Amino acid sequence: MRAKNGDNVILHYTARLVDGTIFDSSLGKDPLPVDLGSGNVIAGLEEAVLGMSVGDLKTVTIPSEKAYGHYYEGKVINFPTNRIPTDIEPEVGMHLQLQTRDGQPFVVRVIEVSDKHVRIDANPPLAGQDLVFDIELMAINS
Repeated sequence: MRAKNGDNVILHYTARLVDGTIFDSSLGKDPLPVDLGSGNVIAGLEEAVLGMSVGDLKTVTIPSEKAYGHYYEGKVINFPTNRIPTDIEPEVGMHLQLQTRDGQPFVVRVIEVSDKHVRIDANPPLAGQDLVFDIELMAINS
């Protein structure tokens, strides 16, 4: 039996940057359940699992456009310091939650702080990165 869209699969994975830095892994934890075709994980991971059988091991490099997308400089902006609530002391690396004009929340990362502005980055943290996944398919539930 091979994994196909619509199946619920269970897998273990280790996710690395192309330089070898591990940024996530299910090893030592519960394996990851994935509903193939649902879009709940990055597209490149779903595509890599398609056609695998239980017990298969695979290492795949996922290009950024099938992972977290390209990095866009336009998503890096200067946000006026006086628009940040006074109970928040922004620091480089801090994550803040903002809202779109229609009230949808989104998370940004602080990359610079000055007296007049806080420079924030709304790109996903792994945007622009090709990723390497080691995958082991544990189960397929059709």
